[in-house]
Parts: sequence; structure tokens; C-alpha cells
Amino acid sequence: MEQTLIKADDYVTLWGIIVVWASVSIILEQRYSWAAKISGAIVALIGAIILSNTGVIPTESPVYDAVWTFIIPLAIPLLLFHVNFKKIWQESGRLLILFLISSIGTVAGVIISFFLLKDHIPVLDKIGAMLSASYIGGGVNFAAMAAKFEAPGEMVSSAVVADNLMMAIYFIVLMMIPALSFFRRRFNAPHVEKVESGRMKEEGKTLAESFWERKDISLKDIAFCRDCLPARDGFV
Repeated sequence: MEQTLIKADDYVTLWGIIVVWASVSIILEQRYSWAAKISGAIVALIGAIILSNTGVIPTESPVYDAVWTFIIPLAIPLLLFHVNFKKIWQESGRLLILFLISSIGTVAGVIISFFLLKDHIPVLDKIGAMLSASYIGGGVNFAAMAAKFEAPGEMVSSAVVADNLMMAIYFIVLMMIPALSFFRRRFNAPHVEKVESGRMKEEGKTLAESFWERKDISLKDIAFCRDCLPARDGFV
């Protein structure tokens, strides 16, 4: 059991840290250009990495399980409400090709790494299978490979830490690249340019602040909202 300042079963404090730091990340993204460039998600991720690696919060807790079990599944349909399925269908062919190419690259990298490091890392064949499955299909595949090959528990834990750390750094780099002027000058960013050319970016505001600013609500919006709410306590 890891020793941390805040225990894994201190649910109220952990929920408080999650809510407060997520709010701070959103505010920083809206108020400061440097935070807007790396996004509030990355700010939140960096803060979580620091807190977990300095022994302030635990790396495992039922609170985190609740986030993955309930909050993330609820967030997915909210995101899908803004999705243009026709456009996704038109571009899915290219995305599938990119996915297959990246999957082949992942497998090739794991094979090469195995032959280079097999004399230095024990059970590297099992670790390679878990990590390659994780990079192609996510944590569920990682767990499936760990169970299939019956990897030692301590090795699985070490691989999980390494996997999460490297993926965090990888995501940070990926999300920072579109905001860097070096890449903006050399590569087209049609989605970002479309947003910046619209009315969302106002003087003195970041794109995030303009997007999340207060918007007017019409009677039609209220009507639709009313239809979505269940009748309760005598109110319809």
C-alpha cells in the first residue's frame, strides 16, 4: 500500500482536489495565453502527475474508478452531440489507413526493442505484448494481455507506471504541436484557422475564453430543456 499525504479512501478530499484543480486548469486556459496554447487538459494532467509523483495523492483510488466508470461514459455522448457524422463517415477511410499504419509501426517498434533489450529486462516478451496492445487498443487490451500471458504482478505494476508516464508525455507533445508557431508556419491547420477567422477570438481573450463565455438562452432553448427533464415533485 503506497504511503501518500491523502489516502486512497479519503473520498471527499480527493473529489475536492479533482474538482478544484480541473476548475483552476479551465480558468488558467481562459486567462493566460501560455495555458491556452497547451490547453487546460494538459495543465490538469501536469498537475495530476506532480501531485501523484510527490506523494500528495495516491495513484489508485475508488474515486478514480468512479471517474472512468461514470463520468467519462457520460462525457462521451455529450461530445458526440457536436459531431458531424456525415463528415466522419467521409473521412473514416483515411483515418482507418492512418490507424493501420500506426499499428504496424507500433508492432515493428516492439519487435525491434525486444531484440535490443531482451538481455537487460526480464519477461520482456510479456511486457512487449502488453505495451503494444495498450498503444493499439488502450488499457483494456493491456489488461487482457497481462491476464493472457500471466505476467508477474510487480512487473505489471511497473509497466503500468511506465505506460502512463510515457503516454502523458506523448499526449502533452501532441497537443502542444498545433499551438507552436514553428509548426503553424510550415503546416496548414484548417480547423484552427477556421476558428480564429470567426468571431470567437475577440481582442484581449483567448480562444478558450471566447468559446466558454456566457451565451444567451432563448425561450426555445428553455422549452427543449424542459422536455428533457422528468416530471418530479408535482412539477412537469
